[in-house]
Amino acid sequence: MSDAFAYLSVLLSIILGLAIAEILQGYRTLLIARASVKLYAPPLIWSAVMLLLAIHFWWASFGLANRQNWDFTAFSIVLLQTVMMFMGAALLLPNAEPDEPIDLRAHYYREAGPFFSFGLLFVVFGFLKDWLLERHIENSTAGLGFFLFFLAMTLIALFVRRPRVHEIIAPVMGLAVVIFIGMMFAKLGKIQ
Repeated sequence: MSDAFAYLSVLLSIILGLAIAEILQGYRTLLIARASVKLYAPPLIWSAVMLLLAIHFWWASFGLANRQNWDFTAFSIVLLQTVMMFMGAALLLPNAEPDEPIDLRAHYYREAGPFFSFGLLFVVFGFLKDWLLERHIENSTAGLGFFLFFLAMTLIALFVRRPRVHEIIAPVMGLAVVIFIGMMFAKLGKIQ
């Protein structure tokens, strides 16, 4: 592992840890207030997807450890993508007092615009990250296909507020993320 990456990865790990903590605290809030929670599937699905993405992002960052030459632009894009993940995680589940009623559906649609805006930026910064660090976009048709799929679904979720659309997009995107991460883990293999 390069000394530069060991130094830079500390900040990334802190932000990823905060993203995971936001989701886990949201689960805690829902659990404590369970008697007054109106559940709604999309934010619960997205919270699981965000946890999976944060863990994958942290694991995949080990692939950057062998990179010897870091510049501020490349690190900034990696950092910005991580920040977008945190911001999305921070919006997913409400912070509420245990005695307050929680309506996950109302919270989700109130925060859908900012959540999917951060999601769009996450996808775009991921695209830029691949280009800046590798000087190419994912060199497989499948990689580019996933990027375009995630981009299209995120744009639809950002601009369409019909509940049925969101109720379909959340599990479809969740499944796509699981498949994408499975492909990436097969490519990344074990950490040496």
